[in-house]
Amino acid sequence: MNPTRRRRYLNALSIDSYRSRSGVAEEAVEQIAVEAVSNDGRRFPAEPQVPSAPTRSRVPPPAPPPAPEASPIIASTPAVEVPADWSGLRAMVKDCPRCKLCATRTQTVFGVGPQDAPLMIVGEGPGADEDLKGEPFVGKAGKLLDQMLAAIGRSRGENTYIANVVKCRPPGNRDPEADEVAACRPYLDRQIELLKPRLIVALGRVAAQRLLQSDAPLSRLRGPLYQHGAERTPVLVTYHPAYLLRSPREKSKSWDDLKRVHQLLAQASSAATAQA
Repeated sequence: MNPTRRRRYLNALSIDSYRSRSGVAEEAVEQIAVEAVSNDGRRFPAEPQVPSAPTRSRVPPPAPPPAPEASPIIASTPAVEVPADWSGLRAMVKDCPRCKLCATRTQTVFGVGPQDAPLMIVGEGPGADEDLKGEPFVGKAGKLLDQMLAAIGRSRGENTYIANVVKCRPPGNRDPEADEVAACRPYLDRQIELLKPRLIVALGRVAAQRLLQSDAPLSRLRGPLYQHGAERTPVLVTYHPAYLLRSPREKSKSWDDLKRVHQLLAQASSAATAQA
């Protein structure tokens, strides 16, 4: 091939040098070359199709890394000084403005039961009936809970304290949101500190996740015995009564949990008696 023409081919391909491989005639290179048209309309021969000719490949520059996704902004809840006595805590909860639930509640739902109860039941939040009456678990789920407790010799009037993760009803009985749970966290923590229960039973996923600081599903949380807080209070997770009303086949599993509650409380009582 004419050196000038070869250089035009190579320039078009951004190839600095060309070395012919034995057995390939330069005339064949001219015959298989095709023409290409540049952006400005000038014509020049396109890439010679010579598989034996070594070329310096043009590697495209690496694509820039994708921009990192913005992390969700979670509004922090200001710290609050919580009273260290029952009457002061109840008064503070009654007029609490710490989250948006205060705008839609009828009244707060503080908790019910003896303030020295060995068993503490924790649910997720008040429903419509509880919002009207100001007491936790007074609707259909509450009646089932009372029956469950009675089966193991417990009641809210004698030896069981009942409270919720949040003290105001979420609209439409939806799950409490993260900021709402965070706003009520100091109240529930103080209730546990004041009560000093021998056993806490978490009813349902929301209560279990709040007490255990976990995002695991209820199917994984139910079963083991956990510990809560500096006092290392035992925590047992079981089904929420509202779920049992929708899924009555699970009542047998709930009964197994109740028998375990009875056993754990009996053991704790025996240990306390022995230490006295």
